[in-house]
Amino acid sequence: MSKLRISKSPSDSAPPDIAQGKGAPAHDDNENFNSGLSFGLSSCQERAWRALAEGGENIFLTGGAGTGKSYLIRQFLARHDARLFPVLASTGAAAVLVGGRTFHSFFGLGILEGGPAATVERAARNRQVVRRLRQIQGFVVDEVSMLAGPVLRVAEVIARRVRDSELPWGGLRVIAVGDFAQLPPVERDSNRGGGWAFNDAVWEWSKFQTQWLRTQIRCRDEEYMRVLAKVRDGRVDDEVADYLNARTGPVETEFEGTRLFPRRDQTEKFNEMRLADLAGESTEFPTIASGDARGIETLMKQAPIGEILRLKIGALVMLRQNDPIGRFVNGSTGHVRKIQAHKLSIELLNGRRVELEKSTFSLLDADGDPVATLTNFPVTLAWASTIHKAQGSTLDRMAVDLSRLWEPGQAYVALSRLVSGADLRVARWDASSIKTDPQVVEFYSRFAELAPDAVL
Repeated sequence: MSKLRISKSPSDSAPPDIAQGKGAPAHDDNENFNSGLSFGLSSCQERAWRALAEGGENIFLTGGAGTGKSYLIRQFLARHDARLFPVLASTGAAAVLVGGRTFHSFFGLGILEGGPAATVERAARNRQVVRRLRQIQGFVVDEVSMLAGPVLRVAEVIARRVRDSELPWGGLRVIAVGDFAQLPPVERDSNRGGGWAFNDAVWEWSKFQTQWLRTQIRCRDEEYMRVLAKVRDGRVDDEVADYLNARTGPVETEFEGTRLFPRRDQTEKFNEMRLADLAGESTEFPTIASGDARGIETLMKQAPIGEILRLKIGALVMLRQNDPIGRFVNGSTGHVRKIQAHKLSIELLNGRRVELEKSTFSLLDADGDPVATLTNFPVTLAWASTIHKAQGSTLDRMAVDLSRLWEPGQAYVALSRLVSGADLRVARWDASSIKTDPQVVEFYSRFAELAPDAVL
């Protein structure tokens, strides 16, 4: 495939069809912007904000954990009508957290039954898909790294077909957000249609302008930041080994922080054990469900809350949503100090006390209407969590098992949850668990000038 011109006008290059595969990522030169915005942004964040707010190009907003991707997207969405610029998530669990819809449902992809060609034909005949794609101006796709390239390609073909336009995505503006150095696509086996999105022809055809955020917002510990940057790159040198060894050892049972385990059964067993160790009877809060049966069943698997919440005074809990007025974030932890029928009093580990009421988590259909809801206190027991469930959260204190991990980026996702390395405990680790797909390293090396002080 020839190099595509960075333009919204049709080029002589052929768009990717449903049979095409790998292609090289487009590389856009990044200008030096001076946005003059009133809120404090670093230079890379300011460039990204200008590209988002004032440009019309398709954007790939990337950067390590804690660099402000979510913050910029929230600012962008606050200035756009959600009906014209919806948020689409790569997974159902992510959709529940961001209050959006899944990418698959919005484009009518299903599980790509019958293959790409049949999926395109089916979606193009679906009146709801046609209506949705014709009324929007663009969309944000969250955690794009978890979408396989062929899935992205089929959706792009559907958009051009439905909108009767040979422009990329039928002229829709696409804001793709994510970090390929974190968790990979759910489907990676090429026989099942998997693979990194940037390896597919659709990535170049989409003409993404890459905005790489490099300034850390979450972490201000310089030594820890250096170690994180190397772990993100999959490198274990003397500095990384010495840093982890210095924090490795038996973690006492009474450790008041969150333990990250690679598997869910380990997490559930540990939380149940710690709750049982507390004195007194537990109070149960059944989650109130409404909607159709299938929707409720799906939402139960995707929501951050369970079917029943069991609490005791003194229990360590994790708050599972961001507070609109900034008192806590998704991942903040604290102890339950008072339990009432409609209110919890929680003393956060930073010393702040918050009163928490019940919240509702919704499963939206492809049109953005709720088909199922779950209502309960937005907390889970926080003595333990899985690494996957912790993605996107900010933890206060953490003990982690970094042995026998199997996914590229899994160790980086775990370690990058913290604000400071001073709050890190490592139960055990091995160098083979710290890995990044070489294709990801090669991909980001093409944009090195956008992050000159990054390790990659």
